[in-house]
Parts: sequence; C-alpha cells; structure tokens
Amino acid sequence: MNIRRTRAMARKELLHILRDVRSLIMALALPLLMILLFGYALTLDVDRIPAVVFDRDRTPESRDLISRFQGSRFFNILGAVDGYPAIERKIDRDECMLAIVIPEDYSRNMLSGRDAQVQFILDGSDSNTASIARGYATVLAQTYNLEIQSAELNRRGSGGFTAPIDGRLRVWFNSELKSKNYVVPGLIALVMMIIAALLTSLTIAREWEMGTMEQLLSTPVRPPEIVLGKMLAFFTLGIADMIIAIVVGVAIFRVPMRGSYLFLVVTACIFLIGALCWGILLSAAARTQLLAYQLGMLSSFLPAFLLSGFVFSIENMPVPIQVVTHFFPTRYFVTTLKGIFLRGVGIEVLWGEVGLLLAYAGVVFLAATRRMRQKVA
Repeated sequence: MNIRRTRAMARKELLHILRDVRSLIMALALPLLMILLFGYALTLDVDRIPAVVFDRDRTPESRDLISRFQGSRFFNILGAVDGYPAIERKIDRDECMLAIVIPEDYSRNMLSGRDAQVQFILDGSDSNTASIARGYATVLAQTYNLEIQSAELNRRGSGGFTAPIDGRLRVWFNSELKSKNYVVPGLIALVMMIIAALLTSLTIAREWEMGTMEQLLSTPVRPPEIVLGKMLAFFTLGIADMIIAIVVGVAIFRVPMRGSYLFLVVTACIFLIGALCWGILLSAAARTQLLAYQLGMLSSFLPAFLLSGFVFSIENMPVPIQVVTHFFPTRYFVTTLKGIFLRGVGIEVLWGEVGLLLAYAGVVFLAATRRMRQKVA
C-alpha cells in the first residue's frame, strides 16, 4: 500500500465533500437534530400518571391518603368521580390510566388495626407503564397505612409500630434515576452508526453512477488505497459529528461524564472506523446509490436501535435474538459508552468490548477491500 496514493485519494474525496455544501451542512446538522429530538422525546421515566379518585369513605384519613397521591410527582390527580361507570368511561376515552377507589370502611379498618384495602383500577393497554404505576401506587398506600397505624398505636400508648426490616435503598451511577442519563450515551452510538454508514454507503456507488470509477481505475491506485482513502476523508467528518454528539450530551442533557475523555475518543474512533468501512462495503456491493442507501439504513438504524441494548435490555430478549446481537458492533459500543459516562470505568473493565470493536473494524476493512478487488476484476 502506497501512502502517497492513499493520501491523494483521501484529498480527492475530501475536496468532493467540501464542494457539496448542502450535503456537508446536512451531515453536520443531522446528528445535532437527531440527538436533540431523541434526547427530549425518548424518555423511559414514568411520572405524572393521570389518575382519578372514587372516595367512598369521605373521612379525614381518606382525604389524607388522596393528598399523598396529589403531592407525589408520579401521579397527576385529575379529579374525583362518583362511581365505577365514570371510571370506565374515562379509561375508555384514554383520559386517565389509574383509578383509586377508597372503600367505605377504609378509615374504620385502618384505625382499628385491621386490613384497610384500597382498590387500584389500571388501564393495562400499556402493560409496562401499568405495572410501574401499580408499583408506585402500592408502595405509597402501604407506606401511608404504616404511618397511620403507628400513630394510632402511639396514641393508645402501645409503643408504636416498628417494621421488622429497615430497607435502605442506595442507587449507584445514576442516583437520580433519570432515563436521559441512560438513553443519551446509547443515543451517541446510534447517531454515529447511522451517520457513518450512510455517509460512506453512497461513495463508491456514486462513482459507478457518475462514470468516474473507470477513470479512477485507470490510475495506479489500488483497491486497499481506495477504501482507506475514502474512509479517511469521511473519518474527518465523522470526528466532527462525534464531537457534536458528545458536547450535546454533556452540555445540554447534563449527562455525568465520570470516565476518561481520552478513552472515550479512542473507542469512538475505533467504532467509527468500523462503521465507515461497513458503509464502504455496502457501497462496493451495490451499483446504485438507492440500493446502497437502503442497505445502509437497514443494516445501521434497525440493529443499532433494537439490538444494541440502547433502549431494550438484551437480557430480556429471547435467547436466539441475544445471540444475533453479538454480530452488531453497536452492542459493544453502547456498553462502552455507558461504562465511561456513568460508571467511570476504563480499559481494565472494558477491554473485551474494545477488542471486539477492533476485530470488527479489521474484518470489515478486509471485506471491503476484497469486494473492491472483485469489482475491479
């Protein structure tokens, strides 16, 4: 491989990128728009759950329980209803997700030390959100009941009620439990994979469509030099996109950065090389830009979004799908990003993921070079 020819190839491709001002602006603006849109729109937080109350007891104790729900950030009490038909209508019209039904004997049972039941009626259309809402409501009601029973025992001089277990929760790495701290690092991997694959998936196909590939092949430049030269040109653009994504994540979304910026940049560059070479491989396999674009979108966006652990936990997927996820580099890069941002770990922990990213980049580069040789032949 000749360094001079490779540098000339990279310069030629870089000049072509700079001349196409509209595409250049789009390539730099698209990551910013995507990370802002996904960062604000995609949230896993479950709060402000719309709820209504059917209070059949109408006592100070039942009103105090309702005030606990009103004071919680997890619930949004829309008002009171006068019966089960009204609850059914509101759930059918998607006006509320939760109905809190307090029975007539609620306060009497609770003050006498008997079981005081509260009914929660949930809209199970969204099973995940409904399960979380049920957990929030159950814990709130049980905590309130324990407080009331303890106060009543103290009033009677019985010494109060002491829970047999004092559970204390300690959350590491994301103490505020904000989903954006979990989503944004994975979003950086998603944006980089899509942009890198789509940028290079058109480059060789465009040469064939414009008829300039024949002129390029008439020069002494070799297939490995074509692949490496094109990759280096788009690598510069990919670095700019990577910096934009990281700055937006840290400065705008306030994602904690506990690891090393140097390690982050190194691993991002390794991932970027693999993604760019994948786009070149697709472009070399397809003769038209339309086919290359479709292949690039299909092989970058869907796996990066669904099979990387970005949103959906890989451990909860069926075993065959878990096996498939090992063939996509975004899985390893998402794990690396979350380790760097949230846990502050380095190569001593993430050496396996970094090694697999290096192997992926090398294999894809060799595959793209081989495909170019076949095209030339």
